Amino acid sequence: MTHTRRFILSAVSALGLLAALPAAAQDFITVASTTSTENSGLFGHILPIFQAETGIEVRVVSQGTGQALETGRRGDADVVFVHARAQEQAFVAEGYGVERFDVMYNDFVIVGPGDDPARLREAPDAAAAMAAIAGAGASFASRGDDSGTHVAEKALWSAAGIEPAGEWYLSTGSGMGATLNTASQVPAYALTDRGTWLSFDNRGPLEIVHQGDPALFNPYGIILVNPEKHPHIKAEQGQAFIDWIISDAGQAAIAGFTIGGEQLFFPSARDE
Repeated sequence: MTHTRRFILSAVSALGLLAALPAAAQDFITVASTTSTENSGLFGHILPIFQAETGIEVRVVSQGTGQALETGRRGDADVVFVHARAQEQAFVAEGYGVERFDVMYNDFVIVGPGDDPARLREAPDAAAAMAAIAGAGASFASRGDDSGTHVAEKALWSAAGIEPAGEWYLSTGSGMGATLNTASQVPAYALTDRGTWLSFDNRGPLEIVHQGDPALFNPYGIILVNPEKHPHIKAEQGQAFIDWIISDAGQAAIAGFTIGGEQLFFPSARDE
């Protein structure tokens, strides 16, 4: 058992939290996670497996990464499962989380009208693709919600030396599915995680028009909310979920989630 996990369990024991809570209050945890893990269908695949093995129910609060981390900071979730590494590391450094673990990864893709008016298919990299959108004044649907996808989008605009603004830039303030719906209706370009794209049914004229740049790498991490900050956190059950999802069994469950024969997420915890 690592020092971190010994600390967690001793803290919970010292506070007597589990003894004080009725059994019905102990058999579920709250996980604040991204809309991509929910919209893709991943949780619908892996959580029943975890519950069958442990008896612990996981209740998911689906939000953008920035909102999910704020939920954790308030102590309104036991675990956060998100995809913006720098923000996750800050969450731990500020004392709100105990330790960050790599869980899985996929990538972002840029989707847009099949006729590709800004000619993104010809762009040498993702930053050049974003510059082409701005240069053409082509419509772009942004989540605009401080999610992990929005953070990645802003990094690409920065790499392109562009501050996006104007009628062509559509900030939805919505989750990934809703933003893709907007992009499909306009139609507009959008940045999306591949998992949500593969599970998205309302594509309309949209196609993947740019992919494969290392800058589009999309890692996910998981963190137990610090019980020293919020003594009511279900630390033992939350750590049990983390231990399972980074175990061989949890990683196999992630790898086994496919749509149309295509794998949506790739395990990373066993790669360390």
